[in-house]
Amino acid sequence: MRPSGKRVDNSSTSLWDLARLFLKLGTIAFGGPAAHIAMMENEIVRRRNWMTRDEFLDLLGATNLIPGPNSTEMAIHIGHRQRGWPGLLVAGTCFILPAALIVTAFAWAYVTYGSLPQVAGVLYGVKPVIIAVVLDALWSLGRAAIKTVFLGAIVVAGVILTFLGIHELLVLLGAGVITGFGRLILRQIRSGRNAFVLKSPIALLLQVSGAATTQFGLWPLFLFFLKVGAVLYGSGYVLLAFIRADLVERWHWLTETQLLDAIAVGQVTPGPVFTTATFIGYVLAGTKGAIVSTVGIFLPAFVFVALSGPLVPRIRKSATAGAFLDGVNAAALALMLVVTYQLARAAVVDLPTIGLALVSAILLLVFRVNSAWLILGGAIVGWFLS
Repeated sequence: MRPSGKRVDNSSTSLWDLARLFLKLGTIAFGGPAAHIAMMENEIVRRRNWMTRDEFLDLLGATNLIPGPNSTEMAIHIGHRQRGWPGLLVAGTCFILPAALIVTAFAWAYVTYGSLPQVAGVLYGVKPVIIAVVLDALWSLGRAAIKTVFLGAIVVAGVILTFLGIHELLVLLGAGVITGFGRLILRQIRSGRNAFVLKSPIALLLQVSGAATTQFGLWPLFLFFLKVGAVLYGSGYVLLAFIRADLVERWHWLTETQLLDAIAVGQVTPGPVFTTATFIGYVLAGTKGAIVSTVGIFLPAFVFVALSGPLVPRIRKSATAGAFLDGVNAAALALMLVVTYQLARAAVVDLPTIGLALVSAILLLVFRVNSAWLILGGAIVGWFLS
C-alpha cells in the first residue's frame, strides 16, 4: 500500500532543506537507530512527501545489508536520493555533527571534572515517548512492507529467530533469499520450465587490520575506528565488544570505567550511537582525537551508501531481485519489532512512564503532533518527576 500523498520532484528539495532537517534530527533523535528511523519516516514520507513508504522501505532494506550505523546510513541514502552526491554529504554530515558536538561537550566535562552531568531524569521522560514514536512508525511501515500473507509469515519468523539469538545479518539475508528464491520458482512454474538458474551475489566483508603496535597515536586510533565502521553489524552493544577487546584488553588505552562511561554517553545523547567513538577520541587525545575517531568510524558509511545506493532502483525493477528486497524489508521490520520490545521493557517501568507512552501514542496517531515536541515535553516531564 502506497501513501496517498504524491511524491514531489527531487529538484524541489534544496541542500538547505536537507541540512535543516538533518541538523534538527541529529539534535533531537534520542533512542537509538529504531527511533531515529521512525522519526525520519515521519518527516520524509508523511510530512514532506519526499518519497513513498515503499521507496523508504527499500532504502531501509539496503541499509540493513551493509555494515555501519543504520540510521546514519539512512540519512545518507535519503540525501543521495534527493540531491545526489552533494545531498549525500550534506545529509550525513548534518545528522552526525550535532551529536558529535554534544558528545564532545560531555567528554570535555568528563575530562575536566572527572564525572558526567546528570541526565537520568530527562531520559526517564524521553524514553517512553520514543517507544510511542517507534510504534507509530512500525504501524505505518508494516502496512507497506507486509504485502502478502507470505511476507507476514517472514516477519513472524524473523521475530522468532531474532529472539532465539540468530544473527541479524543471517535473518535479513535468509529472508531475502527465501523470498527471491520463491518468486523465481513461481515464475519458472508459470512459464512451464523445468529448470532454473539462481544467481546469487557473494557478500564480502572487508577485514581491516588494526594497528600492530600497542603504542597510542592518532593514526592507529583512526585505523581502529575505520575498521570498526567497515565491519560492524548490529547494535551499540556490538560496538562495545569491539572497543573492549582492543582498546581495553589488548592495547590498554582505556579502563573499564572509561569504556562504560563512553557507552553511557553514546546512549543518553541524541543522534548516532557511534558517536561513542567521539567521546573515546576526546578522552584519549583531546579535540584532535575526537575528530579522528569520528571521521574514522563514519567514513565507511558514506562509501558503502555511495556504492550501494544507485543499485536499489535497479534491484526493484527485477522481479526476482525485487522479491529479495521485499523479504529483506519484512525481516528489517521484524528486527525493529524486537528492538522496540527490548527498549519498551527498559523504558515503560511504572505508572508515569505508562501514562507518557499512552498520551504520546494518542497525540501521534490521532492529532499527528510533531514528534520533536513530544520528545521535548517528555524531557520536561521527566525532569520534574525526577
